[in-house]
Amino acid sequence: QVQLVESRGGLVQAGGSLRLSCRASGRTFRTYDMGWFRQAPGKEREFVAAISRSGGSTYYADSVKGRFTISRDNAKNTVYLQMNSLKPEDTAVYYCAATEVWDYNNYRLSAGYDYWGQGTQVTVSS
Repeated sequence: QVQLVESRGGLVQAGGSLRLSCRASGRTFRTYDMGWFRQAPGKEREFVAAISRSGGSTYYADSVKGRFTISRDNAKNTVYLQMNSLKPEDTAVYYCAATEVWDYNNYRLSAGYDYWGQGTQVTVSS
């Protein structure tokens, strides 16, 4: 089992940048594939990005491709989400998630992940 703790989000102006981090407990972080999701008020949770356990493969939602970058440091048990060129529509609670079993059919779905962080608020002002 793994516990995930996201860094504090924040308030940023449109066009600005913010980096989220998510630190995992335990010694087996490198055995988990990781994802970032977000949920805006009144909307369903949606996939943002994912990274394989080695860090060699990354995947993005079309809405963030070219603006967001997911990365990980297995030595620090941490996954990151660098967010650039932020837009007001990026405002949401952001969650990191982990899975031990990668499924190409489910990695964009919440159901594809077994462990979740508590979420962190990101607000982008126009």
